[in-house]
Amino acid sequence: MKIAVMIEAQEGLTWEHWFRIADRVEQLGLDSLWRSDHFFSLSGDLHRPALECWTSLTALAQRTRRIRFGPLVSPMTFRHPALLARMAAAVDRLSDGRLVLGVGAGWNVSEHEAFGIGLPPLKERFDRFEEGIAVIKALWTGGPVDLDGRYYSLRGAAAYPRPQQQPAPPLLIGGDGEVRLLRIVAREADEWNSHAHTPEVYRVKRAKLEEHCRAVGRDPTTIRRSWMGGALLGRDAKEVAEKGRWMQSFLGALSGVPPAAAAEELRRRGWIVGTPDQAASQLGAWSPLGIERVMFQWYNLDDLDGLALLAQLNQP
Repeated sequence: MKIAVMIEAQEGLTWEHWFRIADRVEQLGLDSLWRSDHFFSLSGDLHRPALECWTSLTALAQRTRRIRFGPLVSPMTFRHPALLARMAAAVDRLSDGRLVLGVGAGWNVSEHEAFGIGLPPLKERFDRFEEGIAVIKALWTGGPVDLDGRYYSLRGAAAYPRPQQQPAPPLLIGGDGEVRLLRIVAREADEWNSHAHTPEVYRVKRAKLEEHCRAVGRDPTTIRRSWMGGALLGRDAKEVAEKGRWMQSFLGALSGVPPAAAAEELRRRGWIVGTPDQAASQLGAWSPLGIERVMFQWYNLDDLDGLALLAQLNQP
């Protein structure tokens, strides 16, 4: 499994942090760098910096030379899919073909309300999501494109220059919804990113995806598998406990958990926790499941030494 870093950018990301992390991820030989696409903190502190997603990806395309990167994921509700297709094509060219476009249907109610962005009911949201993917893929062919959609219609739309990657940049879809989401993955995705908390839950989700693939006539092995989860790594037990206490003070989801118990609580919630050797042992339960890439959520933006511990898990 390749090891990647995923930054929850709404929880304090600045340009200084972003560039230092990008430089370190590239130097350490880690697989890729990902970031969330949110407008403000989801942990309750609205004063935390939340560097805008696509502006930061544009800068990353020039800052780095080797790593792949992308949003995990960009909600279709935030940007018209025609605009998103053009932005992605431009960033892919700027990076010499290293972008992976991660997309989702959108979900956070308070965020949409705060910025005056419509969040339709769930069924319509997924209808728009599917239609938006069709718009993006059509525009990546260059055009001209004519589409008569219920929500998005194009008339002679041309989108040049096309992406660097041909026939198109990889499309990543994140999520585990068994009825609709995984059916869309089966039809449209080049990569499926799961958030399953345990290997046992992941097996269930994987079986459901394979069922959808059979229904649409697709070989499930043509879909790359990745997993996103939390990581808390230290050089020894003392450092693991210290980082657990920091995480308890930082994450609203851990409020009420005694600081001394934070590391164990995160492990209970499915995080990879411990020294590099312990983390490698925990990852061993995921290795037989066909997961090719692990995106570890990284909250402490100043913990560059911790990224070096992550790099010890990277497999050639």
